Amino acid sequence: MDRDAVLAIWETHKEERWPQMSSLQEGPLMTLDTVISGCVVYFLDSPEGLDPQRLAIVEDCLADLDNLTLELDENCLHYFRRLRRLGALLIASHRSN
Repeated sequence: MDRDAVLAIWETHKEERWPQMSSLQEGPLMTLDTVISGCVVYFLDSPEGLDPQRLAIVEDCLADLDNLTLELDENCLHYFRRLRRLGALLIASHRSN
């Protein structure tokens, strides 16, 4: 996956508002959003892409995201599905190099 695909999804993601939810998972989800978003910015700004430490962080975040989104309302899920897609693209980008 190339940077253009990550950038296109990132542009959409960063412009969308945080979803309204009444979940106890909101705090942890905000943290995951912040961490994955930071890795996306690093990836886009760095010619080398992500280092092994950041890749491991993204993998852990995706596992946490999968667990935390199991009980969310459908109206919130599109935001977190896109976030998950961004993380998966970062990982796939590294594997294709």
